[in-house]
Amino acid sequence: MTNIKEYLKTYKLVADGAFGTYYQQLAGENAEIAEAANTTNKELVKRIHKEYIQAGAKLIRTNTFAANTISLKKDINAVKMILREAYNNAEVAVKESGKEVYIAADIGPIPAMPFEDDVDIEDEYKEIIDTFLECGAEIFCFETFSDMKHLPELAEYIKSKNENTFIISQYSLNKYGYTKMGIRAERIINEISQIECIDAVGFNCGIGSAHLYEILKKSKIESNKFITSMPNSGYPELLQDRAVYSGNSDYFAENAAKISELGINILGGCCGTTPLYIEKVNELIDFKNNREFITQGTAEKTVEVNPLQNKFYQQMEAGKKVIAVELDPPYGADDQKVMDCAHMLKATGVDMITFADSPMGKARVDSIMMGIKVSNEVGISVMPHIACRDKNAIAMRAGLLGAYLNGIRNFLFVTGDPVPTENRGDISGVFDFNSIKLMQYVNEMNKEHFAKEPLCFGGALNYNRPNLDMEILRMEKKIAAGASYFLTQPIYSDEDIERIAKVKEKVDTKILCGIMPLISYRNASFIKNEIYGINVPDEVLARFSPDMSRTEGEAVGIEIAKEVMVKLKDIADGYYFMLPFNRVHLVEQILNN
Repeated sequence: MTNIKEYLKTYKLVADGAFGTYYQQLAGENAEIAEAANTTNKELVKRIHKEYIQAGAKLIRTNTFAANTISLKKDINAVKMILREAYNNAEVAVKESGKEVYIAADIGPIPAMPFEDDVDIEDEYKEIIDTFLECGAEIFCFETFSDMKHLPELAEYIKSKNENTFIISQYSLNKYGYTKMGIRAERIINEISQIECIDAVGFNCGIGSAHLYEILKKSKIESNKFITSMPNSGYPELLQDRAVYSGNSDYFAENAAKISELGINILGGCCGTTPLYIEKVNELIDFKNNREFITQGTAEKTVEVNPLQNKFYQQMEAGKKVIAVELDPPYGADDQKVMDCAHMLKATGVDMITFADSPMGKARVDSIMMGIKVSNEVGISVMPHIACRDKNAIAMRAGLLGAYLNGIRNFLFVTGDPVPTENRGDISGVFDFNSIKLMQYVNEMNKEHFAKEPLCFGGALNYNRPNLDMEILRMEKKIAAGASYFLTQPIYSDEDIERIAKVKEKVDTKILCGIMPLISYRNASFIKNEIYGINVPDEVLARFSPDMSRTEGEAVGIEIAKEVMVKLKDIADGYYFMLPFNRVHLVEQILNN
């Protein structure tokens, strides 16, 4: 059989359509996940493959899109067994069809758990790849990805095992031409053009054929790679909790023919498509290749996201010890106290006011909206905190775009406190992102939307983590994702100062050290005993007594804060003040006395 790469230099190739949605249509609404059927319903799996082959598919993909430990909720050995059976089912279907058909080992994205760092995900991809290679796979199709995070390394890994393999990478778009991580279609083509180990790039799932045609028509398809197009049949209607796609095979095929004329090399379908769709596509397209390949990729000029454009960061770079002060947005609609505090802080000369995002999972005025009001009315820089707990990817993107249009340029991204236990029956956390994934997402938005004046963002530094090396590893991941600075919890002990110094030695970044003036024995005791991650030594608590007046308690807290700042002066790039009950007069007394 002709090598697929040689075949594609002369002819276009029609692939199969959806497996999962077609399997559900045939097996009924109570059917198990399609990938499990590789072992439990082999005859139906082989039947679907053969129907696509009879419809004219020259390339079929194994029924393994969701064959991973997270999606199947099985251990890796069970997943490997499903992979082997899936590849064998495809081979048997091709043999029984009597036709020459290529088989691609199909791999979808492995979902990451919300609070994990994806440490083991790449290892699982490699175990999946090794299993397919043992089966004899020479074509790999990575599909429905939203970014290029793992694919270059995985493609290189495959080629190191067998340099003759053919690797397809496909991405899922919305109707505006962006992945859910905010990467534009044309940029995907251009960047993949620079990756030698990947042979084909394109798009599947997410959108229908008409929208994909419009996106591809507007994109410059100048690449040394083969280009793929495998859109959905259209957009589903939800009936009885099931996604139902309308039958529109003629319409789909007409759009596929138009897509083909743009120079697309591999055409197929995704969700909602069936063998009838592939049959109609075969009837309409011209199989002669009509695109000239360029010798090298034509990647866009890389956008330098330069935090030095940001005044706050510029001050740190110049050696100024910047001062950021956190204010708590109000629980209700009365913002007079917060606005008064903001005006006082501006007069004190602080550089930035930060606003927490409903800390402890208790709703307060939205941090972005509070920041916009203070920025506009007080005229001081603001840094809203964004927690991943409350907003899905759509709301997060909308909020960031809105903040940008209103002049906000600095953020702190945190995973966020969980919903309080007593509210979990009524309120659910979202966690479409963790802090690192959100940073990666915003880094992409900087390249796509904010290149002229990028957002500058920081992360939290948990210096009290039991394994400090693991925290340093997380910091390095955040820096790689675009973080320009880090804020810490309040610091009181010499031990914690030493830990910050150790971090600073190992990581080249800016750190704003947390300062929270304690104001009474009761306040100090509460922080020591009930707030996780803040270490209040016994000797600090002993400096307060229960019978102190408010003035006396504040005076002790101010003195302790000043002592800590002196010890941090050669380590900190700035100070991040957290004030009990928004007592902003404490900042003035600490800074000016």
